[in-house]
Amino acid sequence: MVTGHDAAGKSVLVSDETVRPDRPSLMPGAEFHQLWGGDAAPEFPDDGSMPQWHSYFPPIGGFRFAMLTLPPSREARDTGPLDLEKGMAEIEDMLPGMLGYMDPTDPGMHTTDTIDFEVVLEGTVVLELDDGAEVTLRAGDTVVQNGTRHRWKNPGDTPARMAVFICGAAHADVTRP
Repeated sequence: MVTGHDAAGKSVLVSDETVRPDRPSLMPGAEFHQLWGGDAAPEFPDDGSMPQWHSYFPPIGGFRFAMLTLPPSREARDTGPLDLEKGMAEIEDMLPGMLGYMDPTDPGMHTTDTIDFEVVLEGTVVLELDDGAEVTLRAGDTVVQNGTRHRWKNPGDTPARMAVFICGAAHADVTRP
């Protein structure tokens, strides 16, 4: 649901829609529900329209709210023949700029110029940090990700779901793609 303000400044319900997930073919079982975001701090009152935003990760002053579903890491998936170039173009179209943050020498590892607030809603996820350090998180656990290098894994047998709120931040060691 999204709220806003009418012409008299009263609070109103603006929309109650189902948001379809993005499901990149190179990431079988993963789902990205991009729920809300903006590239600048909001100003109120407003009509509740979606602010403008252009990339998966926000700039300084920007924000994102999303849901992420991670498939089980061990689950074998027959994706058929892969067209890597087409699949990467699809990810760039669905999740603009995300690939630019990925470490090409260590699949899944990435560092962003953001502060991320994550809540595990269902399942189990493992947060891997530098030097192989790992933390196991279960439903109800939270993480504040302070621009650190990391990767997510799902060691369970069922999909894991997380709610994610991301704020743009300055990071001396990250160059925006």
